[in-house]
Amino acid sequence: MNSNIINHIYKITANLKDPLTNEIWYKNTNKFNILIKDGSVNITINIDLNDREKYGQLELELKNSISKIDNVSSVNIVLTSEKNIKEKNFKINSKKIIAIASGKGGVGKSTFAVNLAVALSKIGNKVGILDADIYGPSIPRMMGISDKPKTNDTNKLIPLENYDIKCMSIGFLIDVDTPAIWRGPMIMKALEQMFNGVDWGELDFLIIDLPPGTGDAQLSLAQNSKLSGSIIISTPQDVALIDVRKGINMFRKVDVPILGIVENMSYFICKNCNAKHEIFSSGGVRKESEKN
Repeated sequence: MNSNIINHIYKITANLKDPLTNEIWYKNTNKFNILIKDGSVNITINIDLNDREKYGQLELELKNSISKIDNVSSVNIVLTSEKNIKEKNFKINSKKIIAIASGKGGVGKSTFAVNLAVALSKIGNKVGILDADIYGPSIPRMMGISDKPKTNDTNKLIPLENYDIKCMSIGFLIDVDTPAIWRGPMIMKALEQMFNGVDWGELDFLIIDLPPGTGDAQLSLAQNSKLSGSIIISTPQDVALIDVRKGINMFRKVDVPILGIVENMSYFICKNCNAKHEIFSSGGVRKESEKN
């Protein structure tokens, strides 16, 4: 169904021209990006924000035309700019912003982020969790949320809530089986939108579930979101600890305090013999933390 909606959208844009360049927006243009989930169409249009007023009529025509497509329930259009996104501060009214990071995937980073957010909420804090893992968003499933966010009167997204925790994730905007095949600038636009384009309100803690690794997205978030500190998640084996060191060095370079390192999957207790089994060894993270 989504592919049919996308084809209809491109048929509409083929009859519209950019008000500045007179360009027709065909499928191969990088002028805009389309995300669809459960009939909700979300479009970002890349422009110079100084020209915003010149795109008002086109934005209105596009929204009206798309809303008439079969199986489209809502249309949200955001005018944004790739230029200088990295020079902006990502602004959220939160007393503390804590990044949960890992050098590699599959070590339980998102599980820890969700449990930390729930624990902070249960002791009386106002908590938000931002799923910054664009390529593999797992917070929607872990938080038990499958709805899509709505916009308020100021055209900001309203975060979804469960367990008294405000949540935002790219997973709310795209279908669960749809890959986010985006280059760096598109990722940064999405992350900037989830900070500045979301009505977070006042928070005591914002927990950010970072993507695994130490790439451009992680570095930009660390530099621009005014992090209070970071927690690094690892498993005990050496191959994971090698990547932990890279994460430690990245946060040190951007002057973000490391609040701790967590060792996941140290052992499991067999339900038959009640014995502790250290299938990945254990204690590697403790040794690494003592070095740092």
